[in-house]
Amino acid sequence: MGLEEITNISIIGAGLMGHGIAQSFAQRNYTVMLYDLKETILKKALSTIRSNLETFVEVGLEKGENIEKILLNIHTTLNLQEAVKNAHFLIEAVPEDLILKMTLFEEIEKFCPETTILASNTSTLPGYEIGKRIKRKERFLITHWFNPPYIIPVVEIVPSEMTSLKVMEKTIALLSQIGKKPVKILKEIPGFLVNRIQTAMFREILSLLEQGVATPEDMDEAIKGSIGIRLAVIGPLQTMDMGGLDLIYKGMKNLYPLIDRSSDIQNLLKEKIERNELGIKTGKGFFQYPQQNHLPLKERDKKLLSLLTLFPIKE
Repeated sequence: MGLEEITNISIIGAGLMGHGIAQSFAQRNYTVMLYDLKETILKKALSTIRSNLETFVEVGLEKGENIEKILLNIHTTLNLQEAVKNAHFLIEAVPEDLILKMTLFEEIEKFCPETTILASNTSTLPGYEIGKRIKRKERFLITHWFNPPYIIPVVEIVPSEMTSLKVMEKTIALLSQIGKKPVKILKEIPGFLVNRIQTAMFREILSLLEQGVATPEDMDEAIKGSIGIRLAVIGPLQTMDMGGLDLIYKGMKNLYPLIDRSSDIQNLLKEKIERNELGIKTGKGFFQYPQQNHLPLKERDKKLLSLLTLFPIKE
C-alpha cells in the first residue's frame, strides 16, 4: 500500500490524546473512525474538537466555514470491529495499562486488514511488550504524540526490532503529510527521548520547590521567560554550542554534584495527590483553577498556535 492509498485512519480511544490525534488527521481531510467504550466520551470528544477548531479560527489558522467539513471527516463508533475493519493506519490511545493495550491489539488484529499499520501512543510502556500478542509484528510501532496533539508538531517514532523499514518510513511520511515533525528514536528505552528529559527537569523543579528556592509562580515565570523562549528557537545541544562547550563543561563541573539525583519522588508531589490537588481537573494543583473553567487550556492553545506561526516546521 502506497502513501496515497492511506485514507482511512482509526483512533482507538477518544480521551485526552485520542480526540486531538483524530482532529489532526481530520483537518487534513483524512477519513477518521474514532472509537471508545461510551457514547458520552465520544460526544465530549466531538464537542472538544469543535472548540479546538474555533480556537484555530480565532488565531487565523483555520477558516470558520471549514469547521463543519472537518467534523464530517470524523465518524464515531462503540463497536471495535466497525472501528478497525477498513483501517489503513491505526493509532491506539487508551490509558497506560499494559494488559489493556496488549489485549486490545490482539482483538484489533482479528478485525483489521492485514496491511493495516498498527501504532500505539504509549509514552512509557515498552513496545515489545504491548505488541507481544500481535502476529504481524513487522507492522507495529509506537507513535508518541505530545499534548495537545492537535498543536504540538513533534511525534516520536519508536520502531521495535521487528518493525519493517517500509512501515517506519511510511509512518514518518504520513505524519509529515499532516504537518507533524516525526522524530525517529534509534533505541527503545523507557520514556523514549522527550519524556526522559522533561522528567529530569520536573525532578529538579520539585526539589527546588521543597527547598524553598522560589515560589511556584516565580518558578514558572523564570523558565517561561528564559530557556522556555530560547528552546523554541535553538535546541539544547545548539545552545551548548553557542555558549561554548568549554564554558558549559565548567558550569556542569560546578553544578552536577549539587543537582537532585533522588530516585524517590518528592513528598511535595505525593502530599498534593493525597489531598486530591491534581491540577486543573480538580481545581487545584500548584495553582488554583475555578472548577469547570477551561480558559487556561484555551489560552494555552492560542499561545502555542501563535508560536507555531513564528516557528513553522520545516518540510
